[in-house]
Amino acid sequence: MKDPILELFKIEGVAYFIQIIARIFISVLVSIILGVERANKRHAAGLRTFIVVSLTGTVSALIDSYLMNNHGLLFPAVSAALAIGLAIISSYTIIYSSKNQIKGLTTSVALYSQAFVGFAFGFGLYTIGLISVFILIICLSVLPKAEVYLKNRSSHFEIHLELKNKTDLAEFVTVIRDLGLIIDDIESNPAYVNSGLSVYTISLTIIKDELKDFKTHTEIIEALKTIPYISFIEEITM
Repeated sequence: MKDPILELFKIEGVAYFIQIIARIFISVLVSIILGVERANKRHAAGLRTFIVVSLTGTVSALIDSYLMNNHGLLFPAVSAALAIGLAIISSYTIIYSSKNQIKGLTTSVALYSQAFVGFAFGFGLYTIGLISVFILIICLSVLPKAEVYLKNRSSHFEIHLELKNKTDLAEFVTVIRDLGLIIDDIESNPAYVNSGLSVYTISLTIIKDELKDFKTHTEIIEALKTIPYISFIEEITM
């Protein structure tokens, strides 16, 4: 039986060893870029998590490549098992707040995507890996600003509303209609049952042309904050 360490001293062995190091190095390098971006925005999955996920993805792909080329493995079993495990782990970065907000969804998907970037580098698919990382960086760093702008101009939005008294709800509904909005749905928030406040999640649609053309969600909410019986109000962002 050949010693794999001694095989490295052959020309082919040295080239293969350098190839492995290069794949791992590139995988870790691009994961640092994505990890720093997430860490700067104070997400639970940050620099170390992205490095470990990418490294694990690359190593699993390298193991699969070796087993398929030398031991007759029919499909990348290690990578498949890792993908399933990471799907479960990444789901735990998603948080559902008491205000019915979903937080961490983008980070969860990015973390899972990073594993496949690691697979790409592990299998030597550098072009696919680098293009994927470039697109991920754009999605995480550039597109959020455009997404915020589009959402703020949308005719539909949701608000978290805290009233000082539940009897004020009827008055609030009247004010909303007078402003040129309609209420699509109102749900009482059970997380605040014993708080002394009446808390609701409300879906709104802007129907007045003046509001559609000249007012953002932020401006509408700022105007509603001046109502004395409103304890707190904010837009629910996903």
